[in-house]
Amino acid sequence: MKAIHVPMAGIVNYKKVAEKMAELIQEKGGHILLNHMVESITETADEVVIDTNHGTIKGSFYINCAGLHSDRIAKLANIKTDVRIVPFRGEYYQLKPEKRYLVKNLIYPVPNPNFPFLGVHFTRMIDGTVDVGPNAVLSFKREGYLKTDFSLRDMKDVLYFKGFWKLASQYMKEGVEEMVRSFSKRQFVKSVQKLMPDIQENDLLPGPSGVRAQALKEDGTLVDDFYIVHGNRSIHILNAPSPAATASIEIGKEMIRHLEKFRLVV
Repeated sequence: MKAIHVPMAGIVNYKKVAEKMAELIQEKGGHILLNHMVESITETADEVVIDTNHGTIKGSFYINCAGLHSDRIAKLANIKTDVRIVPFRGEYYQLKPEKRYLVKNLIYPVPNPNFPFLGVHFTRMIDGTVDVGPNAVLSFKREGYLKTDFSLRDMKDVLYFKGFWKLASQYMKEGVEEMVRSFSKRQFVKSVQKLMPDIQENDLLPGPSGVRAQALKEDGTLVDDFYIVHGNRSIHILNAPSPAATASIEIGKEMIRHLEKFRLVV
């Protein structure tokens, strides 16, 4: 087996990072409004009016970084795009404690250039646990973290989008393989053993899952880079591929540069 060693690669506790960001926002006088569902957006020449299920918010500008719902927010603002968010669930296992010694760093496969997914890999976390995964399967709900989660609205958005069927016809084999790995631990382990041959089926314990907000174009192309569009008084981040969390501070700096074009930064 051959590999490239990247000694500066690392990991953080992103929950702690997010909590610190929230703390800094509030220290600067910002407000964090949870459980506010956006119902309508109106951009005028002078202001932005956002109606939510808990009242109306007015301002001079807004940034849409709503992840799994970013395309819907853009649609509410009458932003014309050729992308649709298609949710892909990534399922993980965790290495049992007595086998964690096998993984001292981050171990990644060479990615498939046609797929903007990382493939099954090993991630040694801050607390010493080791995540193994993920696969990449179509989620039947935008926030569907379980195999049984289902949303009729979300599935209609996928199935009525012609870009999805173009993608499915082009990568049917890969899609079926990912689905098989989702339901067959044995097949999942075979993927793991390409990186770590010593891993056996009983070395893996059930782990968490995440849902990727993948932007898909009408021609069936998976967007593999940041996809940012502008409104009259808005910026819409419609695709933020991995490692978006790692790059979040740099993405923020990029947003500042965009805002400078609107002369909103002093």
